[in-house]
Amino acid sequence: MWRSRWRDCRRGIRWLSSASSAAARGHPADEGDWSYVSEWWSDGGDTVFRSVSDHGNGVVSVVAYPSSRPPAEQWPAIERSIQQRNSDPSSLFLMQQPHCLAVPYLKSMVSAGLTALASSGYDLSGAVTGKRSMKILCVGHGGGSLPLFLASKIKGASVHIVEIDPVVVMASVQAMGFPVSAVEETSDKLSFDQSSYGDEVLWERMHERLFLHRSDAEDFVLSSRDIYDLVFIDAYDGDDIFPHKLWDRQGPFLESLRSKVHPVHGTVVVNLHSDSEVLSMDTKDYSVCQSILPTSRYISQVCKAYEEHFGLAIFFSVPWLCNITLVACSGMGLGINGRELDKNLVLKALISKCYLVEFVLGLPFPCLPYIKSGFMWFD
Repeated sequence: MWRSRWRDCRRGIRWLSSASSAAARGHPADEGDWSYVSEWWSDGGDTVFRSVSDHGNGVVSVVAYPSSRPPAEQWPAIERSIQQRNSDPSSLFLMQQPHCLAVPYLKSMVSAGLTALASSGYDLSGAVTGKRSMKILCVGHGGGSLPLFLASKIKGASVHIVEIDPVVVMASVQAMGFPVSAVEETSDKLSFDQSSYGDEVLWERMHERLFLHRSDAEDFVLSSRDIYDLVFIDAYDGDDIFPHKLWDRQGPFLESLRSKVHPVHGTVVVNLHSDSEVLSMDTKDYSVCQSILPTSRYISQVCKAYEEHFGLAIFFSVPWLCNITLVACSGMGLGINGRELDKNLVLKALISKCYLVEFVLGLPFPCLPYIKSGFMWFD
């Protein structure tokens, strides 16, 4: 699913990727920086998982690539680790790096969603430290990097993930190091060789706040009794189609979702990407994609649907990609409390929370570029 989305854009991403280091930006080293692209997207990888989906995702595969050479100062520690390692195969476990978001649209979703949530008056610091609870829903699982990132950064967060395709779930657990104990139910179509013992060793109870449900998103939302503070939606099939029922203005999904998010600070974040003809353009200028995206065939309809149900819909062009991050919320705290919508007030409110979000969560990347990049709202 990700491979088809990235195939036509990756040339432009490589060309536009910033050469500045994380240290120069004053942030922790970002292992998801595009300078490490060869570790997750290049030629000559080994396929470590391959299976055919029965839910429209075609062939789901996971490809492994060699890691980059570590800096010289890390060699002594690596050598000691090699000398001390246990060669018993039964003690080897895969572990995904929870602090790493390797694609720009995920960083955009996190930046936009958390700054909007913080702007609404939500006590983000309390949730990060674990002093207050936070409920997050992720519709669409992929490899599981987004829910792992959120659970690792926000100690008070309980993260529920909904994924309809058992093949996607199996790929994330068997080949990408997602904790098997987070899977809420198993069946003949969803069984694993891994023991949950490894989760106890690797995740230090973080996995106890992850709940991966194999379910249709609409069915799950309709039956859920939880009230969510933050919802992320990143659900596409193998043909890069965003299911119509997830943005049907008269459908039960949006109506039910609105009642399942907090009425004041509840925030919904949706990943949208352009129609295929935009992605097939032979250009290195990502601004071309950004200028076309708001007028593509379905994006305006999606934005209108979410605006009608939540009150405010704003969106951001993702740097280096033909994607848009849509944020839908009540608008409380974003400069529109009972007043006419003012773009400058909304943007100012979001920007004012960027550094708070970065500092409180200890993000390895800055939020501001993702907030200022192509900020728009649906009109």
